[in-house]
Amino acid sequence: MSESPPDSLIPYDEIVQDALRAVVGRVLGQVEKDGLPGSHHFYITFKTHAPGVDIPRHLTERYPDEMTIVIQNRYWDLHVSATGFEVGLSFNQVGSKLVIPFAAITAFQDPAVDFALHFSAQADNQEPEEIHAPENDPVVKPAEDGSNVVSVDFTRKR
Repeated sequence: MSESPPDSLIPYDEIVQDALRAVVGRVLGQVEKDGLPGSHHFYITFKTHAPGVDIPRHLTERYPDEMTIVIQNRYWDLHVSATGFEVGLSFNQVGSKLVIPFAAITAFQDPAVDFALHFSAQADNQEPEEIHAPENDPVVKPAEDGSNVVSVDFTRKR
């Protein structure tokens, strides 16, 4: 007979999701400041009807649930805040401003370096929370078995 672990009173899943969304915010903040380095570019997938998402109506009609945008060559006015980002993109040669809270993001990918994060969608009734990057850079160590899995240690360096 196996015992299942007790339900946690600490929302570890949510805490980890928020920490990983902070990675997206930090990366976009660097791009806002310095531009895209080298061949880096991003695919960002988000829920189009999540709280705080503000995109043109023709895009929500075309993408009623989820949409993926590409931050690569043609984007402008990237602004990153503690709760999300806004960016200008062109769709069928029509410029559009998109406002996307980090809580609405379901996937972030940088194909240039084979890096990807996937998130659980937050409940529709949840307001976007401020997401803070760790004060110190996280320590990232490749797995010793040669796989693409990485171990991230968000503890403070001493």
